[in-house]
Amino acid sequence: MAFYFVSTFANAQTPTKQRPYGYRGLKIFTSLKLRFQDFQRGFIGIGLMGHPMTLRLLTAGYRVNVWNRTTEKLQAVTQAGAIPCASITDLVAQSDIILLCLADTPIVENIVKQQILPQGKQHKLLIDLSSTHPETTRQLAQLLNKDCAMDWVDAPVSGGVACATNGSLAIMAGGTEKAVDIARVILKPLYTQLTHMGDVGSGQVTKVCNQMIVSCNVLVIAEMLALAERSGVDTNKIATALAGGFADSKPLQIVAPEMASGKFTPVKWRVKTLLKDLNMATDLANRQSTATPMSALAAQLMQLHGNHRCQPRTG
Repeated sequence: MAFYFVSTFANAQTPTKQRPYGYRGLKIFTSLKLRFQDFQRGFIGIGLMGHPMTLRLLTAGYRVNVWNRTTEKLQAVTQAGAIPCASITDLVAQSDIILLCLADTPIVENIVKQQILPQGKQHKLLIDLSSTHPETTRQLAQLLNKDCAMDWVDAPVSGGVACATNGSLAIMAGGTEKAVDIARVILKPLYTQLTHMGDVGSGQVTKVCNQMIVSCNVLVIAEMLALAERSGVDTNKIATALAGGFADSKPLQIVAPEMASGKFTPVKWRVKTLLKDLNMATDLANRQSTATPMSALAAQLMQLHGNHRCQPRTG
């Protein structure tokens, strides 16, 4: 069980595409992979992102224990070989690596304090794939380490459902070097790039920065399409026309065709998720005495959109 016996491998902090491991590094990486192959993963949160990520881990040949608040969502992953657990405490007791992919900070905090801490043990590792408030992340990691000597890696992801499905997520990780090295191997089926950003919490700060860019981008795309449509332009051609230019981006190529056609299924991301992350951005900016007027405005506009969508229809 003491998987920290194998320490860091060559150039672990640098993605493979940027710096090859070399012969010795590749041997160590391979030994790490083989060593962790038999370790049981426990995945908590089989939602929009957790579902395809769990399937990726199963396809890679890993044993995965799963738990979800809504048990109906477990059907597809259990049919693929995942092992359902009756409770989170059962999952933690049976798993070496605990993976979280949950909706927001309060849920993560509640599950860690109420369900994971009582079963936590040394040599287990918690990897939080959720987008969680950086300060809460640091507090929970400290609590987990103090009470049961478990390490914590915050590893929020970017790329949406499509990248989770094909294993091309970008992961920004925070934690000790040895813990992130282990996460790099454990999460290998999920990503094309994993960057060690620094200590615990730094991965979550980086995800907040990511969401600031994405959210503001999406709002400008919506404005742009409305203007183009009013001006008589075929908005279905916008994404193609701008591809490869300075205005191009993944959000443009994903959401512009959906906005132009008015078809938003299957759901690739949710407004409430972006709003939650923007609210974290404004809170973090206040704590750091940094002005973020564009992100704050984006949060207000998304809140207005959410309120409008939730208003009951009359007549």
